[in-house]
Amino acid sequence: MSRVAKNPVAIPAKVEVVLSAANIAVSGPLGKLSLPLTGDVALERDGDNITFAVARDTQHARAMSGTLRALVFNMVTGVSTGFTRKLNLVGVGYKAQAQVLP
Repeated sequence: MSRVAKNPVAIPAKVEVVLSAANIAVSGPLGKLSLPLTGDVALERDGDNITFAVARDTQHARAMSGTLRALVFNMVTGVSTGFTRKLNLVGVGYKAQAQVLP
């Protein structure tokens, strides 16, 4: 199992997680997201945490355990707080202007 998958994903108070055999659905104040699951990784909900374990002892399953943990963490972050981008411009003599594209 990857080192990333050993860390559980904490579920905030306003986020609901529904686990089924073929799907995980996460809903929160900023929207709803779902992700289809394969049988390689077993997910368990322990109170306010989701833990990940390898269901099959293959190289692909071990790799997917860390990938799935990262995807679920990003889903929980996206529906609870959202994502932001910050840009730092450091330098002298260059003019920069922010523009929002449609």
